[in-house]
Amino acid sequence: MSHVAAEITSQPETWRRAVDLVARPGVAQALPQPGERVAVVGCGTSYFMAQSFAALRESAGQGETDAFAASEFPAGRRYDRVVAITRSGTTTEVIRLLEQLPPGSRSTVLTTDADRPVTRLVSDCVVLDFADEQSVVQTRFATTALALWRAGLGADLTETIDQARAQLGTPLDPAVVGRDQFTFLGTGWTVGVAHEAALKLREAAQMWAESYPAMEFRHGPISVVDHRSVVWIFGPVAPGLLEDLAPTGAIVVHEDIDAMAHLTTAQRLAVELAVRRGLHPDQPRLLTRSVVLTAPVA
Repeated sequence: MSHVAAEITSQPETWRRAVDLVARPGVAQALPQPGERVAVVGCGTSYFMAQSFAALRESAGQGETDAFAASEFPAGRRYDRVVAITRSGTTTEVIRLLEQLPPGSRSTVLTTDADRPVTRLVSDCVVLDFADEQSVVQTRFATTALALWRAGLGADLTETIDQARAQLGTPLDPAVVGRDQFTFLGTGWTVGVAHEAALKLREAAQMWAESYPAMEFRHGPISVVDHRSVVWIFGPVAPGLLEDLAPTGAIVVHEDIDAMAHLTTAQRLAVELAVRRGLHPDQPRLLTRSVVLTAPVA
C-alpha cells in the first residue's frame, strides 16, 4: 500500500483527534475569535482549505473572513488576525508573508511540527503532528485542519466521521474509474473541497481534472463535458443542473453526505487512477513535499 493510500484511510481517526484537540487549553484561543476580521492563507491544497475555512466562518456569523494564496496576499490590507495553513512549515511564500506583517500582528499557523521556521513568526501555533504525512500528495493534513476549524466553529463532526468510515469501506464505481475527464463542483465552503478533489487527480494521476463553483459551471465549462466525463458534485445540487447534464452523457456523482466525507472517495479515486496509469501516487511528477524558493518572489 502506498503512503497516501494509508493516510487517506486514517482520516476518520485524525479528524476525531482534531475535534478532541479543540477542547485542550489554549487551542480554541489560538483560533480566530468571534468578530475578528481574518485572512486565511496557504499554497496549493492549503489555499483550497483556506477557501473552505473562510466560507465556513462567515456563514457561521463569526466575522469577515478572506482567503488568499499566500503569494497574492494584499500587503496593504489590515486584518485582526492572519491564519496560515502549511503542512511543512517551510513554504517560502507563507514565510515571506508572515515576515512582512506589521509588528504586533496577531497570527496563527496550523502545521505539523512546532519546531519549524514558520512557528517563530506567529503569535499562536496549532500543531497537528498526528496528521503529518510521508506522501508528497496531501490528504489527511488538509482535511484534519478543516476538521479542527469546523469543530472550533461549533460543528458536531460525529456523523461526518461515521460517513467517512462508510465511504472508505465502499468500493469505487468501475464506471467512474473508467472515465477520462473529471469536473468537480461545489457551493459555499465545498467550492474549496471541489478544487482540492481536482488537484488530487492532477497531482497523483496526471488526469484531466477541473473544478468550479456549481452555478458557474453552466457559464461555459459545461460545453466540454461529454461521454468521457464525470461530473462530481459536493454539497447541494444547483437547481436545474442535473437536467442540463442529462444530454452530455457524463456520469454524475453526488451523495447526500458531508462533503469532507465524500472527498475521501475522490482521494481514493486519484490513487486508483494513478496505479492504473503506472504512476507512483506518493511521487507526483515535478512536485516536492514543500516548495522552498531560493530566488526572490517577483
